[in-house]
Amino acid sequence: MSTPSPKGNQDRIEVLRDKLRQFAAVRDWDQFHSPKNLAMALSVEAAELLEHFQWLSDAESADLTPEKYAKVREELADVLLYLIRLAGTAGYARD
Repeated sequence: MSTPSPKGNQDRIEVLRDKLRQFAAVRDWDQFHSPKNLAMALSVEAAELLEHFQWLSDAESADLTPEKYAKVREELADVLLYLIRLAGTAGYARD
């Protein structure tokens, strides 16, 4: 099995960025997706991720139940999507 090249990962992120752009455009969300609003939404999603670890010990946080692990993965995906959308909208992820 080969390791993906950094360029391959960049291509994947650019594809995801472009799909997110299209998704927002079809729904007329660009009017709401200013860098400020996306940064605030990213912060909310990061807080939702953090909530799953609140009050857990280090050991507990490293050994999540399958249900909790699934919820953490969903929040990680939300954080990633908002981060990519923010970078694309603010011009930090240019072609």
